[in-house]
Amino acid sequence: MERGGCVYIMTNHNKTVLYIGVTSDLYNRILEHKQGKYPNSFTAKYQLKYCVYYEFLPRIEEAIAREKEIKKWRREKKELLINSSNPNWVDLWGLMKEW
Repeated sequence: MERGGCVYIMTNHNKTVLYIGVTSDLYNRILEHKQGKYPNSFTAKYQLKYCVYYEFLPRIEEAIAREKEIKKWRREKKELLINSSNPNWVDLWGLMKEW
């Protein structure tokens, strides 16, 4: 059985830093970021606690490839991607909690 994956983008309160990640369990991964589970991580260092974008893909390998693709982009292109589905950069955590 193949397992899907998810690419997501986290940011801080001031929206100055972006982090692109990939996971097979989005809800729990975002929870780990919010709780600071890994205190020495990049996301903890820059207090990236707001999920502003995510997309599901049918296979984890596709999600990993998509993550690598997005990471190569300039910031402007990443912002366009976020703005296409979340123009106010709202923390999407509230939607995830309802799953």
